[in-house]
Amino acid sequence: MSFSKEQLQIYWRRNLKYIFMLLTIWFTVSYLFGIILVDTLDKIKIGGYPLGFWFACQGSEMIFVVLIAIYVKLMNKLDKDFGVAEV
Repeated sequence: MSFSKEQLQIYWRRNLKYIFMLLTIWFTVSYLFGIILVDTLDKIKIGGYPLGFWFACQGSEMIFVVLIAIYVKLMNKLDKDFGVAEV
């Protein structure tokens, strides 16, 4: 199966768009919420612990795992759209 250069570029652009979008979310959660905004978030308590502490200790890792699952789903759909999905 061969694809035109334009189809390959569309596929790659959509892949990069997904990566950029998901990494932006991860950066926001891990860096901004876990480091920069930690003092502001510490005013909110979840389970007796400050929210900033939660983001710094667990939030970024949990969000990263969820984002991996979302990326897999997005890429499977993209592969189906282009007819290159695994069976």
